[in-house]
Amino acid sequence: MLSSFVSSAKLGNPAISRGFARMMSSVPTTMKAAVIREVGDADALKVETDFPTPTAKPGQVIVKNEFAGINFIDTYHRKGLYPRELPFVGGQEGGGTVVSTTPEAEAEGVKVGDRVAYSVLGTYAEYAAVPAAKLLPVPDGVSMDVAVSCVVQGLTAHYLTSSAHADLIKPGEWCLIHGVGGGTCQWAAQMAKQRGFKVIGTVSKGKASVAEGLGCDELIVLDEVPGQSFEDYESVDVVAKVMEVTEGKGCKAVIDGIGLSTMDISISSLAHRGIFVSFGNASGAVPPFPVLRLIAKSAYVTRPKLLDYTTNRAELVERADEIFGWLLDGKLKVSVDTSFPLDDAAEGHKYLEAGKSKGKLLYKI
Repeated sequence: MLSSFVSSAKLGNPAISRGFARMMSSVPTTMKAAVIREVGDADALKVETDFPTPTAKPGQVIVKNEFAGINFIDTYHRKGLYPRELPFVGGQEGGGTVVSTTPEAEAEGVKVGDRVAYSVLGTYAEYAAVPAAKLLPVPDGVSMDVAVSCVVQGLTAHYLTSSAHADLIKPGEWCLIHGVGGGTCQWAAQMAKQRGFKVIGTVSKGKASVAEGLGCDELIVLDEVPGQSFEDYESVDVVAKVMEVTEGKGCKAVIDGIGLSTMDISISSLAHRGIFVSFGNASGAVPPFPVLRLIAKSAYVTRPKLLDYTTNRAELVERADEIFGWLLDGKLKVSVDTSFPLDDAAEGHKYLEAGKSKGKLLYKI
């Protein structure tokens, strides 16, 4: 589906060079962008209207963004938890229309007018420079807001449920997924079911109605933590419930984006030779712990990241193909909670960090 762009462009054609120059001249030299000049809380995101528009290096294109995704990793960058050189434009997920190309990108089949989604740093802006190898053509029948929702959360959920567990879980075995009322793990719960796993999901009372439509075999409904993006994991004995549901065996995989509040629960919920997949820090970072804790069940632990599971274009496209295929076949439900205007950049981060989201959050550019 996405393995190649269709293009009649040929490298060295003079018409290409003329078209390239025309398109470059139509892209403004400055743009609107949400910029972090000092790390801090959500109000550190400042919208500027005269930020320099990026220029395309060889092999890149310029995309005029229609949407940018809002993800927890963006808040880690903004706070300085994951340091970046200042100043920087926030975001790492976007989608829109190619408005300018380079000859090298055209040689890969990319053309002006292509609808694309992608993940690079600096997407909270009107324009982004994107390597052609990172572009995902958006199929007809998939709207741009849904396509952008796929890029970070969808691809993250895909590698979590297909690869990060290192095949230590098989179809018919139990998988515990924390926070299935939120963005990434809504995807993960559905994809785990596509893989044939039996799924236990944890969810707050306020998001239970969303989680009920995901196909989980069992939901553990927890109290909410006011003003936070995660559930109260002390309100229910999650481990006891997991052991009851699994008849004392535990789960072969635990997918955990909550972090500090769920680390002990996740490890204690594992089955013999199960794997604890820790991929997020919604409640705080997981602290160091002695590896000897894993000996009781000969358990495994991994702390993966998306970039290591999309190491080349072939792997990226393979994952995206399957996700878009499931969407077109109606096998995945995508919930877009809110699209904030880019002018309200700080409000988007506040909404996410307050735990209000019941689906994907976006900026409408």
